[in-house]
Amino acid sequence: MRKERNWAAGLAGIACGVVATLVLSAPPRTAQASSNDRYQDYVLCTGAVSANGKAPTDGVWLLDYRGGKLLGTVIDRTTGKISGWAEVDLVTEFGIAPKQDVHFLMTTGTIAQGQAALYVCETSTGKFGVYTMGNGDVGGGVQIRRHDMTAFRSAKPASIMTAGGDQK
Repeated sequence: MRKERNWAAGLAGIACGVVATLVLSAPPRTAQASSNDRYQDYVLCTGAVSANGKAPTDGVWLLDYRGGKLLGTVIDRTTGKISGWAEVDLVTEFGIAPKQDVHFLMTTGTIAQGQAALYVCETSTGKFGVYTMGNGDVGGGVQIRRHDMTAFRSAKPASIMTAGGDQK
C-alpha cells in the first residue's frame, strides 16, 4: 500500500513538473495597448503610425468637440518634437447640423504591423468612420486619411406634424 502511494505521489510530481514546464516555456505574447482619455469637450487617443517604415512612431489623435475637428500629429523619434497638426472637419464629415447635440466615441486598433486605425463613432447621426495617419503627400508633415464612413443605424427620422396637429 505504501509503495503504491509513493508511486502515485511520484507520478503526480512528474505530471506537475511537465505542466509547469509547458506553461513557463510558452513564447511570450507581445502586449499591445492604446490609451484614450477624455476631459470636458476633448478626447485624446494614441496609436502607432508607420511614418517611417523602419521605425514606427506614436501618433496622437485629439477630438475637439467645440471646434468640431479631429486633429492628428506624429512625434518625431529623432528630435522628440511634434511634426505639426493635420485636421479633419468632423461637422462636414459626419453631416452634423448646426447646434446639433453630438456624442463622439473614438478608439484605436491595430490594422497592420506598426499602423493603427482610429475608429470614430457619432451616436446622434449613427455614423462610423475609419481613419489612419501617415506622411503628407506634399512637403512632409502628417496627413489624416479617411478609409470608410458608414452608418451603423439609420438617422432619427424628423417628426411630422399632421393636419390635426398630431406628431408622427
